[in-house]
Amino acid sequence: MKVLVSACLMGRNCKYNGGNNYSEKLAEFLKGKEVMEICPEVLGGLPTPRPSVELVNGIAMDKNGDSKDEAFHRGVDTAMEMIKEEKIDLVVLQSRSPSCGVKQIYDGSFSGKLIEGRGLFAQALKDAGYPIVDVEDI
Repeated sequence: MKVLVSACLMGRNCKYNGGNNYSEKLAEFLKGKEVMEICPEVLGGLPTPRPSVELVNGIAMDKNGDSKDEAFHRGVDTAMEMIKEEKIDLVVLQSRSPSCGVKQIYDGSFSGKLIEGRGLFAQALKDAGYPIVDVEDI
């Protein structure tokens, strides 16, 4: 079984704040499986650390009001190109991320309020037919 995973969940320090979201529970789940790590935000050329980003009316904006939409879409396109020849059985993504959120994302007000929705990479994966799950559901 081949599993595509948000790189931050594997302990890669690619989060906006320079940290990661390492998940011991996910690491246990992945034992014996082929794992492919990916961070579309880094692939899009965004630095680590960086100002936090939320989707504001569908546009990736940082907390300073600067559009990061081009970098986010470049990252999604690059990631999708990287995996197109791969036989991926499951995708496990980081909760609430503007790239990888599966069920919820922040509402774009930078107030911590969550809404139903998907990050840009999660939506592209779903549109392409990949089975995606939120790490919190593992």
